[in-house]
Amino acid sequence: SFNPQFITGLYFLNLPMEEWLFFLIIPFACVFIYENIRKWRGPFFYTQSKYIYFVLVAVLTGTAIYNNDKIYTFTAFLGASIVIIIHYIIFKDKFLGIFLIAYLIHLIPFFIINGVLTSEPVVIYNNAENLSIRLTTIPIEDTMYSLMLFLMNVTIFEWVRGRFETTPA
Repeated sequence: SFNPQFITGLYFLNLPMEEWLFFLIIPFACVFIYENIRKWRGPFFYTQSKYIYFVLVAVLTGTAIYNNDKIYTFTAFLGASIVIIIHYIIFKDKFLGIFLIAYLIHLIPFFIINGVLTSEPVVIYNNAENLSIRLTTIPIEDTMYSLMLFLMNVTIFEWVRGRFETTPA
């Protein structure tokens, strides 16, 4: 839920306007980080990235299934796993190494901003629906939700980019 003390009170489809703005601004910022890492293009984790993701899919899926009674844990972990699988089906491991570096870098502003939002608290979590494991004040599920949202947007971004790239004749 959202602390009414910190939001405007304007709602659309039962969500505050601030949450709708989050769904616009955060993906843009994440793709911006990703694109900068892609342009910089160091040879990080390229050959090992698919193995990291295979293990991650197994851990995420196992955690989701084991905690299927906790809606936030289940949806965040399983959703992240599904997005990784979809991304891999579409692109194989072409962008996974770049994404992994971008995701790790994005955790810096993520912990700062999300730390403020959960410590004030602007966003209030129901601990019956998560693992009650906090990274400072942030539920661990938020890191998986962020991975899911970030990779989903990178997948869409790369798919659209690929549709408009011209191949030399």
